[in-house]
Parts: sequence; structure tokens; C-alpha cells
Amino acid sequence: MRRGFWFAAGAATGVYALTRARRAADLFTPEGVRDRLAGLSLGAHLFTEEVRTEMAERENELRTTMRLEGAATERAIEATAPDRSTQSLRSS
Repeated sequence: MRRGFWFAAGAATGVYALTRARRAADLFTPEGVRDRLAGLSLGAHLFTEEVRTEMAERENELRTTMRLEGAATERAIEATAPDRSTQSLRSS
């Protein structure tokens, strides 16, 4: 029983090591390097697109917030400022 277990464990380890060695060797072939670079390029493109999308959403949120605050500030200034129509009549 023990010999069968160790034989199976050794065979599994050998298959695993062989598979990993083939994958590592494939990484350094021209096709493997090209695939890795294409994946890196795609990842960078997706990341840039995501950043631009989130940046636009945040900009819209800020614009909305500033318009609301800006409108409230304009109303407050208009309420405290003297009437401009009467000032223009007085200066004429």
C-alpha cells in the first residue's frame, strides 16, 4: 500500500513539474512573448479606459455639486447686493 502511494505521488509530481517546465519554456518563445505583450497592452488599455470613465463620472458629480452650491451662492449674493438697476439710474 505504501509503495503504491509513493509511486502515485512521484508520478503526479513528475507530471506537474513537466507541465510547469513546458509552460515556462513557452513563455520565452517568440509567440509566448508576443502573447504576454498583447495581454499587457490589453490590460493597460482597459485600465486607461476605466480611469477615463471614472474620471468623467467624478467630474460630472463635481459639476453637479458646484452648480448647486454656485446657485445658492448667487442667490445669497443677489439678496445682499444692492439693486443694480437703481444704481445704473443714479449714475446717469
